[in-house]
Amino acid sequence: MNELSQRCDAIEECYEFMLAYAGQGLPGREGGGPGESIREFLSRAAKALSGLGNAYASAVKQEGLEPAGRHVAFQEVLDRDARNSLAAVELVLAQPIVSSQLIDNLNASIHLRALLTDLFLIDEILKINKTVQKSTGAAQLPV
Repeated sequence: MNELSQRCDAIEECYEFMLAYAGQGLPGREGGGPGESIREFLSRAAKALSGLGNAYASAVKQEGLEPAGRHVAFQEVLDRDARNSLAAVELVLAQPIVSSQLIDNLNASIHLRALLTDLFLIDEILKINKTVQKSTGAAQLPV
């Protein structure tokens, strides 16, 4: 579960940073400066996106989430959305200049938005699962 949480956190932190970066109206420039920070966030997000589906599969197994078949089907969706988002992030990283407008366009990408929605869905399912496990465990304790 920890690996999945770390990956999700890195992606969400990058998205939050991108929102702030896009709002600055920076033209971008080569080399150091403001563009380096955005590149660092994008690089961490790219690393987190690679293998995200496998991290989800491990979390599903570790948490004993049911029905397993539904989670396997969703893993395919997550894999696809992560690959699409990774392609967009890597395309931006390949550019010599990362302007606020470029990041704003990445933020608007349907691929990235789909992935973020996937992550929010996963997060909520895991919260519900923990709540159910606590209530079930509490009910089984001797009085």
